[in-house]
Amino acid sequence: MKMEYLKNVVTLSYDKSKCIGCKKCIEVCPRNVFKMNGNNSEIINKDSCIECGACMNNCLGNALKVDAGVGCAYAVIKGSLSNSEPTCGCSESKSKSSCCG
Repeated sequence: MKMEYLKNVVTLSYDKSKCIGCKKCIEVCPRNVFKMNGNNSEIINKDSCIECGACMNNCLGNALKVDAGVGCAYAVIKGSLSNSEPTCGCSESKSKSSCCG
């Protein structure tokens, strides 16, 4: 089963020119977002990213950037774990945020 959260909202970005082929992103990613393509990794399933930050924190070439712990994927998981509505917490007020839909 392929798990995806919300389409086209993940903050993950990749700069192929900085990739040194260390494969750390593949080793640490819990969602199989990456694969090797020759001497570089590539993003094959961006919408499965849960923005945990493991890839960015372990990338030896600093080729990956992600706003870890933010975004709609985080909101969906947080809402599920707390049995509440998803909220990104990005609104000025503490009321429900509209940033996730």
